[in-house]
Parts: sequence; structure tokens; C-alpha cells
Amino acid sequence: MSEQTALTTTRTAGLLACGVVAGPLFLTVWLVQALTREGFDLTRHPLSLLSLGDLGWIQIAGFVVSGLLFMAFAGGLRRALYPGRVAAWGPALIAVNGIGLIMAGVFTTDAGAGFPPGAPAGAPPHVTWHGVLHEVGFLVASLSWIAACFALARRFTALGRRARAATCGAAPIAVLAVVAWPDLDSLSVRLVVGSAIQFAFTAALAVWMMRPSPPAAPTTTGATRIRR
Repeated sequence: MSEQTALTTTRTAGLLACGVVAGPLFLTVWLVQALTREGFDLTRHPLSLLSLGDLGWIQIAGFVVSGLLFMAFAGGLRRALYPGRVAAWGPALIAVNGIGLIMAGVFTTDAGAGFPPGAPAGAPPHVTWHGVLHEVGFLVASLSWIAACFALARRFTALGRRARAATCGAAPIAVLAVVAWPDLDSLSVRLVVGSAIQFAFTAALAVWMMRPSPPAAPTTTGATRIRR
């Protein structure tokens, strides 16, 4: 391996590692705040409410930094998947996921459910423009991640990596099943569980890309020209 090739490989691995770090960082920031912020009840308060109040900047930073890590991971994923159409679309969708997280952090949600202390006990009396953009950011992040999973499933199927393809397909289905469960009392917790599944899948994908791929019989004729 030449020095230039080794340097490129190291850079790719470093970018891919961002996909491993993003989830634990985000969830740690949420958990520490959820357990220490006065008046916050993790069983009924959405994590986005932690972006409000004097210490709200901590959760905002968690959103933004995690989003930037996703975008860096997307760059490493593109390097690892090149060439092929999915090598462009898959990482691009992951990058959009990161943009959605940043957007959800920069544009804060509206106070409600009694948090921060002094906020209305129920739903916000009116929805602000930044509250709308917060929800749009969350939607963008969610939909782009789901689309990326199915794009990557197609890629791994073409390469004969059936277990990886199945995981790519199962991850978004699991998230949708958790979030869509008809129980409003546990929605806040289930949203965190859904986020944890997303982050776990992203970390697994990063690890897959950092490890050398074992030989596998492709399922399509043209797949022999694809490295991963």
C-alpha cells in the first residue's frame, strides 16, 4: 500500500468513525440533561424541550454537533461505497439527515407540557415559526434516514450481502413500529428508542464500511464491478 493510499484509507476511516460517535454523543447529552434538568420528566417530555431554558444551549449543541458528525460520516461513506449510483445517493441522504438534525437544533420547539417551569401545562397556545421549522427539521432527518436505509439495502443486495441488506430494511421498519405504537403516554420514550435504533444502525453501517469485505457472490451481473 502506497503512502497516499494509506493516507486516503485513514481519512476514510476517520470520517466513518463519526457515524459511530454521533449516536452515543446525542443520547448521552439527552440522558444527562433529562436526569438533571429541573422539572423535566423523561417519561412524558419530548427531548426537544431540553433545547429551551437557560441550559437549552446544551441540547442545541447536541443536535448541531451530531448533525455535523452525520455529514462527516456521509463523506466517509461515499468514499467507501464508490463507485456506483448508491455511492452518491446513499451518502447524500445521510448528509441530509445531518442537515435535518442541525435544523431541529437551531430552530427550537415551542414550550409546553409544563417545561421549562412556567410553561403551559398542555400544548403550546400557538405555534411559532421556529417551532414549525423544528418539526420540519425532524421530518427531514427521519425521511432521509429511511430513504438511505432502503437505498443501501439495494446496494448490499446487489453485492450478495443478504444479512446487511436485511438489516438495512429491518431498521426503518423497527423504528416505524416503535414510534407508531398507539400509546400517547409513552410517545416521548418511544421517540428516544426510535432514535437509538437509528443511531445503532448508523454505527453498525460505519463499522461494516471500516472492515474489509469478505468475498461474496453478487446477485446481479454488473455488481462484480463494485468494490463494496
